Amino acid sequence: MYNPYPVTGKCVPHTGNEILTISFNNREVVGTNMDVARALMMVTVMCLASLSGCFGEDSVSEKISEDDLKISPSIIPGGEWTVITLKASTEMSVFVPYFVQDPGSMRAQNGTVFDLKEGESVSMNVLFPPRNSEIIFLIGDYGRENWPIRAPDVSWAAWADGQTEGSAAIMAVPNEDAGGEWKWIVPANQSGGDVVIKSLQTVRDQRTDLTDADGVGASGGWVNGRDVYEWVDFITDDTPCATCGPDGAVGYLDRWIGNANPSYEHAITYFEGVMQGYGLDRVEVHRFQWNTAWAVNICGYKDGSVYPDEWLIFGAHFDIAPPVAYTPGAEIGVPGYGTRHGAYDNAAGSSMVLSTAKVLAEFDARRTMVFCLWSSEEEGLWGSRSFANDLPDGITVSNYLNLDMAGVNYPGDYAMSVYLGPDGTGDVIDQPGMYYLAEWIGADALDLGYEIERGREAWLADGESPLWGDIYEDTVAIYESPTARSDHDSFQQIGVATLGWNGLVDGYPCYHRECDTMETMIDYMGTDDSTGINNLVHSWDIVTWWAVYAFLHMDQTPVPNEL
Repeated sequence: MYNPYPVTGKCVPHTGNEILTISFNNREVVGTNMDVARALMMVTVMCLASLSGCFGEDSVSEKISEDDLKISPSIIPGGEWTVITLKASTEMSVFVPYFVQDPGSMRAQNGTVFDLKEGESVSMNVLFPPRNSEIIFLIGDYGRENWPIRAPDVSWAAWADGQTEGSAAIMAVPNEDAGGEWKWIVPANQSGGDVVIKSLQTVRDQRTDLTDADGVGASGGWVNGRDVYEWVDFITDDTPCATCGPDGAVGYLDRWIGNANPSYEHAITYFEGVMQGYGLDRVEVHRFQWNTAWAVNICGYKDGSVYPDEWLIFGAHFDIAPPVAYTPGAEIGVPGYGTRHGAYDNAAGSSMVLSTAKVLAEFDARRTMVFCLWSSEEEGLWGSRSFANDLPDGITVSNYLNLDMAGVNYPGDYAMSVYLGPDGTGDVIDQPGMYYLAEWIGADALDLGYEIERGREAWLADGESPLWGDIYEDTVAIYESPTARSDHDSFQQIGVATLGWNGLVDGYPCYHRECDTMETMIDYMGTDDSTGINNLVHSWDIVTWWAVYAFLHMDQTPVPNEL
C-alpha cells in the first residue's frame, strides 16, 4: 500500500514524537513527527530521507551488471498496459517502479520487487509512463530488503542521471490486497543504498491517419488526448441538422439546466446510453429538486471488489451557462451571461470523464468507481451538492477528481493549474499527501519536472489568481485552491480531499459567452512552434493521464483530508 511522497531534507536521529518543521517548496508545515507521518501518508519520516548514510547503506555485488537482466520485448510501448518478461542470468532482486497488475487480485499496484534465481523469469502486465520515454529498473542482490526511491518532483530518469541528491527508501513486504500475490512497496527505515540501473526507451503508439498538426504525438495509448479532442468536437458540433435533436445541430448544444429543457434532456438520454455501452455495472440518472428547479446528474458505477462502499469519483459539469434570456438583468456580450456550445466550459471536462470511464470500466478496482456528469454547476453547484449531500447510508467518498475547463493551458502559452484541497490557511500546504501525489505523477509519468518548477516559482511570486489570467509559458502550477469555484467544493464540504485541473479562466474572453467554441480554443492554443489542435490534444492528453494515474494511486491508498 504505497503512495510515494518522500521529502528531501536534513537527516536527523529519530527519538520519539519530537517537533519537526518540514519545508514544502518554501512553505512550511510544523507538527510532531507523528503528525507529519499521517500527513505524508506512509512516507519515510524516520530519517526524513535525504539519503544514504543515516542508517548505513546496502551495496550491490560487483558480479551483477545491467546485462544480467534481459527484458523482452525489446521495444516497450508507453502509455499502454504491456506484458513484459524479466529474465535473470544470475541471481538478483529487481525493483519495478511502475504500476503492475497483480496476477492474483488482477488489480493495479504501484510497483513490486522480484527475487530471481539464475535462469528464472517472470512475466507481468505493466503500465509504463505515457509521456516519459526513458524507463528504468533497479537491480540489487538476491533477497535485498531496502531500495531507493525518487523524490516526487523528479522523474526516475532524472534520478538515475544523478540530478537529485538522493532519495528516501522503500522495502517490499507481503501483499496486503485480498487475493494478491506480488510484494507491495512500503516506506523503509533504512537508506536505499546503491543499485544497478537498467535503462530502456519506450515508444508511444500513434494513429496513422493523423499528422503532427493533428496531435499525432498524443493520439495513442490507454487513454489519449486525441480521443478527448474528438469528443469535444462532437459535443459542440453546430452543423445544422433538423432531425438530430431539439437544438437543431449534430452536437449537443444548449446544455443549460432548466425544468424540462428539451436540449438538456436530449443530451441526458444520449450520454446515459454512452455510459451504458461502456459495460459499467449500472448507469443512473439522478434527479434532485433544488429550489424551484430540478438538478439532473448522469452517473456510471463500477462496483469495487474490496471496498464497494467507498466511492472514488470522477466528475465534470455537463451543463453550460444559460443563454442571456434566462439570466434576468444580464447585459448582452458581458462575460458571465450565457453561451451555447460551452466547448471549454465544460465539454472539455465532460469528454475527459467519458474517456476515463471507457477504459476504467474494464479494469478491476478496490473501490467503487463513479463517473458523473453534473448538472447546474453554473447555478451554484446544485448537481454535485445534491449528490454529495444525499449519499446512500453506509457510503463514503474516498477522493474526488474534478475536471473543469482544461485545455487552454500548457503546452499553449498559458499555465496549467493543478488544484487541490481543502485549503485551511493559505500559508502552508494543508494537504501534503495530495500535493506530493500530484508532483509524483507529473514529474515522472508526464515528464513535467521543469514545468512544475516553473509553476512553483509563479505561484510563490503571484499566487493563484494571476495564473488564471497571465501568460505563463511552460508552466504547470500545483497548489491548494482557496476559492473552490467548481464542483470539487461540494465534496470538500463533506470532508473529502480533492484534486482537479484547469487552465485559463478569468483571462479567457469567451468565458460564458457565445464564442466559447472549439474554434476559439484552437485559436487560443496556437503557438509559434505548434498548431492549436496539436497543443489542445497534448493538453488534454496530459490532464486525462494525470487523472487516470491519480485514480490508480488513490484506489490503492486514498489520500486523506488533513484538515
